[in-house]
Amino acid sequence: MRAMAHDDLIFDRSDPEPTNLVAAPGDDTEPTLVELGTGVFVFAHPSPKFGHSNVGLVIDADGLTVIDTAATPYRGKVIRSAIETLTEAVDLTIKRVVLSSSRVPFSGGSTPFWRAGFYGSEPTSEELDQPLNRQALRALLPGLAVAYHDEFETRPITHTVGERAWLTAATELLLLPGESAMNLAVGVPGVGGVFAGALASFGVTPLAFAGNPAAWAASLEALAERGGTVAPGHGPVGGSQDLLDQAAYLRTCVGANGKPEHLAPGPWEGWTNREFDEVNVERAWRLARGDGGVPTSMLSLLGLNSG
Repeated sequence: MRAMAHDDLIFDRSDPEPTNLVAAPGDDTEPTLVELGTGVFVFAHPSPKFGHSNVGLVIDADGLTVIDTAATPYRGKVIRSAIETLTEAVDLTIKRVVLSSSRVPFSGGSTPFWRAGFYGSEPTSEELDQPLNRQALRALLPGLAVAYHDEFETRPITHTVGERAWLTAATELLLLPGESAMNLAVGVPGVGGVFAGALASFGVTPLAFAGNPAAWAASLEALAERGGTVAPGHGPVGGSQDLLDQAAYLRTCVGANGKPEHLAPGPWEGWTNREFDEVNVERAWRLARGDGGVPTSMLSLLGLNSG
């Protein structure tokens, strides 16, 4: 496992701060601060559901490392302000942002962090380079829709991660498939923790419309073997059992053979966003038959299924 070279790429940090921030309902809610260990924090959303995502922070010797950026630019600005207040005494800038996924709950708040270096997997980089479908975002997250106006954008990746590597002396980048073709998690061995980002969703039904439920379950099981504290992308801070519960749900989606009504009972019965069950079950069923297309149930959620 190599160390990440932060100067491999030259990137533009001169872009102005965004001025067209529109607050969605709840965007200004104070995040819940959870300390995982010395210099390692989670800014958790106090009302977990899809789109109410968490942001991580590691205070490194040379600067601050942020993990994910929340779902909207205004929420990203709120989190950045909270980070700056927390770290005022150490006088360090936000040097790095790690995106666990290209999906908007994790990348949507990226523009207030524009001057940092952005790290992501190759699929995440490729996806963030594609034009945004703002109409689809508004349909998927109607409570946040006002934030996804016609000028909404996300920050592109500046440093592509293609293998497991040490990002800093305190943090290691872990490449794991599941929610997308390749997600990034951030291990912090010094405090026995991991920022699982988009891979982990505790008490919130995950969304696998472009992922692989079986591979996702295997990745969660691999993370669970590490033990320790887990900061999910959605939901409260947890541990290995929460990862295994989510893995069991995804394997149940695979075993449902395309029929959501055949989902076995489990802890997920009390999770939010159960409307994603149909998408996850259909995605698993299609992949088992060699069909990698977007589930029709997902297109229906986005209002894009005319047939």
